[in-house]
Amino acid sequence: MIEIDNISKKYQTIPVLKNVKAIIPQGGITAIIGPNGAGKSTLLSIISRLLLADEGQVKVHNMDVVNTPSDKLATYLSVLRQENRFTSRLTVFELVGFGRYPYSKGRLNKDDLVYINRALEFLNLTEYKDRFLDELSGGQRQRAYVAMVLCQDTEYVLLDEPLNNLDMKHAVAMMKQLRRAANELGKTIVIVIHDINFASVYSDYILAMKDGQLVYQGSPKQIMDSKILEEIFDTPVKIENIHNQNIAIYY
Repeated sequence: MIEIDNISKKYQTIPVLKNVKAIIPQGGITAIIGPNGAGKSTLLSIISRLLLADEGQVKVHNMDVVNTPSDKLATYLSVLRQENRFTSRLTVFELVGFGRYPYSKGRLNKDDLVYINRALEFLNLTEYKDRFLDELSGGQRQRAYVAMVLCQDTEYVLLDEPLNNLDMKHAVAMMKQLRRAANELGKTIVIVIHDINFASVYSDYILAMKDGQLVYQGSPKQIMDSKILEEIFDTPVKIENIHNQNIAIYY
């Protein structure tokens, strides 16, 4: 599991996280939801050690993320940032291969190739493996980035807005693939996501944030409540049960 213990963070003098405390359960999908500026991406960055907290501690698999050697942490935890800075002249195969770096140190072997091809197949990217990134649509690139993270084959997978640039069809396909990764590969997946209905349908646990604080946490059934969502998002929300799923109506 992931233990978040009283995490606080300021940018200059502005607090962006305030004493966040939570336990993310082992296995399944945990969705972090909340309005813009709630601190969702900052929290994910601190969990993954892309940012350092001002106060508090995060443990992943009982390892303090700050003090654990990078090469060891990278075999337990992988992360997809919201913004990625890879050269457009990489092929999809080369990009996904970067996910094996903690193991191969840049020298791919036969075992690495198995993981790369498995990730390509998992995200339906095999036919694009020899294409350069700048030859792909935004959605195809996003799928390639997620394939790179899954190729790292870590128990914990952190994804910041994995549905960026995806249309309706591919957003649904992505969430189904992440659900498969949790169910079939035993991954613990943590996603920052804006679409609360995707969080409701595909996640097992939800952390709801507002103004740098964790205001609610629980199962989708617990969080998908009109009063809770209206408090978080400051907008009227109606909950409808459709095909045994709680769906938010807020248009």
